[in-house]
Amino acid sequence: MDPLTGRLLIAVPRVRHEQLPAVGAGDDGLLHVDPITEIDQDNVFERSVVLILHHDHEGAHGLILNRPLAAEVDAVLPGWQDHVTAPDTIFQGGPVSLDTALGLVAIPGDDESIGIKRLFGDVALVDLDAPPAVVMPEVGALRIFAGYAGWEPEQLEDEIEAGAWYVVDAHTDDAFTTRPHELWSQVARRQRNTIAFVSSFPGDPGLN
Repeated sequence: MDPLTGRLLIAVPRVRHEQLPAVGAGDDGLLHVDPITEIDQDNVFERSVVLILHHDHEGAHGLILNRPLAAEVDAVLPGWQDHVTAPDTIFQGGPVSLDTALGLVAIPGDDESIGIKRLFGDVALVDLDAPPAVVMPEVGALRIFAGYAGWEPEQLEDEIEAGAWYVVDAHTDDAFTTRPHELWSQVARRQRNTIAFVSSFPGDPGLN
């Protein structure tokens, strides 16, 4: 499998067998099952959109983009509240290391200031120990996450092969959407294949 760094994972919706059309799991095989239920017993990834920050033979890690929390940023990181992109709360980036904060930023252009590490395209990580006044002049958008999603070697590949995830291209503004609760449907809907059909599936399969 080619590295997935910089791409999105869309969690396959939890639906009954007869409701799920035959669609490609990352354009790689047919889907007729609901494997996300077995993989995600705690519902952390249900209808999630995950941006893969890094993926290689040693594993992968990324951030769930559509899990805003009630916690204000200043309660954890004083001085950053006024700089985050709306909604101005902390997001849960995943189930791993929830006591760790990660700052994801959009940085237009090619320059990098002190405290910013470009990952791919316009997306970078910001050093949250640096003074906001030092790094924010170069930043177009900022979101702060508690925790992250992580996979051991070949774990993510196995989940994709099992049909738990759709793999699609990311847009920079996905990570900084002002409507995170709509992101799963929006990303699915813009696909030019049968994945777009799942965007209208209800959160409760019994309602369909």
